[in-house]
Amino acid sequence: MRRDSRNLLKTPIWNGLVTLTGILLPLLTLSIARVAHAQYSGVAFTSMTSAGATPQSSSAISSLNSQQNPFLGSVPSGKATPQILSLSLRQAIERGLRYNLALLLNEQSTVESRGQRWEALSHLLPHVTTETREAKGMVNLKAIGFPSTIHNVNPISGPFNVFDTRAYLSSAILDFHALRNERAASEQVRAAQYTYQDARNLVVLVVGNAYLQSIAAASRVHEAEAQVNTAQALCQLAVDRLNAGLSPEIDMLRAQVELTFRKEQLIAAKNEDSTARLNLTRVIGLPDGQEFALSTQMPFELLRGITLEDALADALANRPDFKAAMAAVHAAEERRRAIEAERWPSLSFDGNYGDIGLAPSDSHGTFLAQVSLNIPVFQGRRVHGELIQADAQLKQKQEQMDNLKGQISYDVRTSLLNLETAAQQVAATRSNVGLAGQTLTQARDRFKSGVTDNIEVIQAQEAVASADEAYITSLYQYNLAKVALARAVGIAEQSVLRYLGGRQP
Repeated sequence: MRRDSRNLLKTPIWNGLVTLTGILLPLLTLSIARVAHAQYSGVAFTSMTSAGATPQSSSAISSLNSQQNPFLGSVPSGKATPQILSLSLRQAIERGLRYNLALLLNEQSTVESRGQRWEALSHLLPHVTTETREAKGMVNLKAIGFPSTIHNVNPISGPFNVFDTRAYLSSAILDFHALRNERAASEQVRAAQYTYQDARNLVVLVVGNAYLQSIAAASRVHEAEAQVNTAQALCQLAVDRLNAGLSPEIDMLRAQVELTFRKEQLIAAKNEDSTARLNLTRVIGLPDGQEFALSTQMPFELLRGITLEDALADALANRPDFKAAMAAVHAAEERRRAIEAERWPSLSFDGNYGDIGLAPSDSHGTFLAQVSLNIPVFQGRRVHGELIQADAQLKQKQEQMDNLKGQISYDVRTSLLNLETAAQQVAATRSNVGLAGQTLTQARDRFKSGVTDNIEVIQAQEAVASADEAYITSLYQYNLAKVALARAVGIAEQSVLRYLGGRQP
């Protein structure tokens, strides 16, 4: 045995193994060093990026998000006309559902998901291709194995022509991996469709909010104009009493200061009204420069017959984003099953039929038909690694769905709380508007009779202005809470007009 071992060490096979080991060992060491360096560099780069990142201010981030929010943009359609367009809430919502940028982008995402589904389905459908070729060639028989000892045979064959026209067919007979991938793509299409429906509900919320803001801004203009008229009347009264020698000059100065202040408020209210109209124009895609008048009035109408239990049940049944989350979970489950199916055998068919010969007139039909059974044996733990990733992605989708379920409950509860609070505020501010108006009337009568100076009148006018502003704000918040509740329940597109109860002139 010792002699055999010594002889083996002297054989050429052993020398070749030693040489091969000497070559591979440095290469393997170098590869490990490169992997380690790449991993260390990636960690170091991540650490430096995290440590050296400069946080932006919250105001800048908010401004950036506002500029990039597609729900606040649109694709304008049509040309501006010189006539003033009468715009109702229904018309504004319909335009928003046609031209809002976020909805258009979501529509293209849905189309893209359909294309991905067809791509996955193509692996299950037959593939047919045709090919026609005509070639001229020359072959060295020695190069393909013919012995050179054959006498009287020229090893150079050709030149010769080859004509071949053929149709090829390939189709999967049994492929669970492709089948599961197609099911996952189908679920992804459903998720995209539900996401598109949710985007429509969000567009209704955005348009409704913009329309309500325009109504509130227009109301503030009307109230500011009324305050200017009142201040002008009180200023004229102070001037008349000064000329009659019944009041000191200080009363007239106070009245003039109040009038100037009310005019400044009117300017600010008109600017706010113009801005609100521009915002509404942007979200519904009106042509640039198109003048319009709001034709839907929003009075205070209580929303009755909605309980928390019914709203929560309706939200889970109707919210498109929740349905999209469930479809995303199903898609992740199908993708995991598709990865598992990579370990299973697959069966496929391949065949062709055509004519081949020296020329089209000298050709004969030939065909090939075969069925292949592919059995995976060892895939280098690739499937195991893909399953780990699929499990993590499935867990993420499930956690996102659970979080969304809690978010839906939060949205519904918050909307109902805001609705109830805003209703109480509307009732209180509406009563306060009447009381403030009575106070102003009595204070003006007292000043006119000479019982008091106009300080009391100016204070009463301030109370009227504050009461009007509080009423406008509370009414806007109440109607906005209705729109938010319709979106929280998932029926904004179908029921927002019924919730608001807007009136057409």
